[in-house]
Order: sequence, then structure tokens, then C-alpha cells
Amino acid sequence: MRVLYITAELYPWVKSGGLGDVAAALPPALIAEGVDVRLLLAGFRGFLDVFPGITDIARLTSPFAGERVRVGLAPLPGSESFAYLVDHPAFYDRPGSPYAGPDGSDWPDNHRRFGLFGWIAAELARGADPGWRPDILHGHDWHTGLAPAYLAARPAVDGHVPTVFTVHNLAYRGPFPGAVFPELALPPEFFSIDGVEFFGMVSFIKAGLFYSDRLTTVSPTYAREIQTPAFGWGLDGLLRARAGVLTGILNGVDTRVWDPRHDAILPRPYGEGNAAAGKRAARAALQRRLGLEPIEGAPLFGTVSRLTPQKGLDLVLAGLPELVADGRQMALLGSGDSDLEQAFAAAAERYRGQVGVMIGYDESLAHLIIGGSDVILVPSRFEPCGLTQLYALRYGALPLVRRVGGLADTVVDATATSLAEGVATGFAFDDDSPSALMSAIARATALFREREIWQRMMRRAMTRDFSWAAAARQYAAVYRTLRPEPMG
Repeated sequence: MRVLYITAELYPWVKSGGLGDVAAALPPALIAEGVDVRLLLAGFRGFLDVFPGITDIARLTSPFAGERVRVGLAPLPGSESFAYLVDHPAFYDRPGSPYAGPDGSDWPDNHRRFGLFGWIAAELARGADPGWRPDILHGHDWHTGLAPAYLAARPAVDGHVPTVFTVHNLAYRGPFPGAVFPELALPPEFFSIDGVEFFGMVSFIKAGLFYSDRLTTVSPTYAREIQTPAFGWGLDGLLRARAGVLTGILNGVDTRVWDPRHDAILPRPYGEGNAAAGKRAARAALQRRLGLEPIEGAPLFGTVSRLTPQKGLDLVLAGLPELVADGRQMALLGSGDSDLEQAFAAAAERYRGQVGVMIGYDESLAHLIIGGSDVILVPSRFEPCGLTQLYALRYGALPLVRRVGGLADTVVDATATSLAEGVATGFAFDDDSPSALMSAIARATALFREREIWQRMMRRAMTRDFSWAAAARQYAAVYRTLRPEPMG
């Protein structure tokens, strides 16, 4: 079975969040399941500079003002697979992130940039590459949402090519003014409630949700949550109507990158048998890196996160005076909302030696925080899946999470019952409030002093199996519902 996997991000070259990590880890796991996967990527400079031997596959005249667009094919570095690249510098060779310029503002022509991306995917489904034609298109997040719409508008001449659409975060919906619809080369009737129209706007993610044959999202709980007004961002009615084709599949951990036994960034790699010693060494290195006092008798709380309201880190700021009491420390790595960046930078100055902050992203520091922290804070207001808590479990840094989305699916709260049954792996709270967060932090601190119980929880957390192999099997099962027999 041949699957075209469509993504705007791919770690380590182009990444703004967890989508890039998933795109790097899921295709190899699918290949191990016998699926022939090729990626479709936009021609961002981060890809074109590192992919070897790009060869021309097609030069297509797009409906976007008649541009001639080169589609290239290259071996995917470090993989058995290949990637198509939409090599159109006018759209993709720009500074900044995949979606925004250096000032953080979205590019005003994103509807055309990612409309072209989806159109090329549909052209490949129709046979633009005579040497390889996909049996299934699998798009990820709003950037790919128009691909199934373009296929619906002009189906392949020799049969329908099924589509799968995965929602990684429904909060990012790809909305554009309704006035741009004529630029997208879709039939006029597609701008309707039964189409891409969403409260008078064009919504790329709605297109993906409406026109795709199967829908997935990244945890079972989030699949249920997005069917409710509280989490559905106005799309809950559509998602309830399509509940029969919606599946929640948990993300996994890429052990090629995140494995404490073989992590060269850690001062002393460790496994379950020597986790205590390994984490002590990582903690000391982390304290030195961020200027924290060399304290050991209280828990060190870590956070690696985008700094956005979604992540609930304002709750941490509100409780910070209490958090750093009794010798507790905090290490934070992240960037995003300027107010949150400034507030955490100010906190590091105010609580020098107790709070260490780095604004930005640094892969080595991310590993050091996960390895050196006792507890990883993930107090999200909503969390489709979350990868941070999965990394934390593997590294024996007990996650402290709000009980939403994938956090609810992956962390077992340390209650009297779960501790007695030997299944506890972290701490969870429900209310979106600083007091609820601080109550969970107090519980974690009390248990931290019970060293034998804590060590057992650490070892249990490290043995949890959140592998991409398990996720790939579930995705392959979804594919088989659409294409029991490959086209050949």
C-alpha cells in the first residue's frame, strides 16, 4: 500500500511544534509495518539545503495565476523513504517560520502558499508522478486541508483516491477571509456550509474535516473532547456528525531521539536500574547550566513548552512564589507569547538561584531538563496529545498534568488507590486554577520525600510503552478500511 504523507514540518529541519516530531517518527514506523510511505513537503529552505539529489518529477501549471511549479523527489536523509518537494521559491523561500515572517506575523498569502501545497498533493494522487502513485493521501493539520477538497472537486479519472486527515491541534484552524475563496481554484459551490465556508470565512481545517474519508486525532480523549462546544472551536457539530469515521490514536516516542539509555546529551545515560544516579548527574548539570543553586533535598520542576495561553503556564506564574518555597526549583525552556516570555524572564531575575529560564529553543537543554528534573509540569488548558509528558515518563521525570486530552490518556495520577495497585506514574489535577495546580505540586512534593515510593514510580513510568510501532499499527488499520486491496 502506497501512502502520500503530507506535512508542513519535519524534524530536525523545519519544526515549530510537535507536528515536526510526529512527521519524523511515524513514517518510519509505517514502513516497518509494510506501508510504502512518501512525504510531501513544501520547498522551505530548511529542506532544500539538506536533501541530497533532488530530481525533477514534474513541472505543473498551477491554478494560482498560472505559475509553473517544480515538484522534485529526493531521498529522505536517514530513512528508507523519499520526499516530494514543492520547489516554488516565490511561495516558500522566505525567512521566519513555515507560517510567519521574522516579526511573527502570518504571511498574508498563506492561503495561496498552502492552497498550492494541497493542490500538488491532489495532482500526485491523480498520477503526476508516473513512477509512483499513492493509494491513499494522509494530510496533517490545516496546512493540508485543501488536498481532499481539490480531489473532491476533480476526482482521479480511474477511481477515487481515499484521504485521511489528522488533527494535531484544532485550535489552529487555518481561517482566511471569505474574499480569498476565488483565489483557491475551487468550484463556487464549495464555499458553503457543506464545504470550506466557516462563519463567512474560508477554513482549511474544515475542508479537511468535511471532505476526507477518515479522520484521526492524536489521542482518544481528545477525539471525544473536540466533539463538545468546550473544545470544538465551533467545529464540534461537524465532528459529531462525522464521529463514525473519527479515531483517536496516541502519538508515540521516537526512541532514536528520546531514550535516556543512549542519550549522548546527558552527562550519564541511564536506564531503569541506575535511574537515580543518572538523574542526579543530569540535575547537577542542569543546575549549572541555568544558574540554579546545587540543592538536592526538594524536587526540581521542569517545563519545556511553547509559551502560549493553551499551555496554562500563567497558572505556574501565579503560583510561583509558593512553588519556590521550601527549596523547590524550576527550570523552563520555551518561547512564544511575549508577555509570558517577559514574565518568566523577570521571575528568573527575582528568584535567582531558584528559577532558571531560557527563552527560545535549544535541543540539548530540552534533553537536560527532561533528564534532570524530578517533575515535568504540563498544566495545559487543552492538549491534543502532548509529547513532553511521554518524554518525561521515559526519562523518569514524573509528569504533573491537567487531566485533558492525551495527558489524561497517558498519566496515571498518584492516588492512594493507584499507588496501592502499583500503576501510578505522575500527578493530575482538573480545575483550571493556580490553586488546583499548587495542590498537585504539594502532593508531588510530599511524595518526593517518600524515596522508595518515588523510585518505584520512576521505574514504572520508564517502562510505559508509548511506541510509534503501536501507533503505526493503528494507522495501518485505518488505511485498510479505505483500501483493503492496493490499486497495484
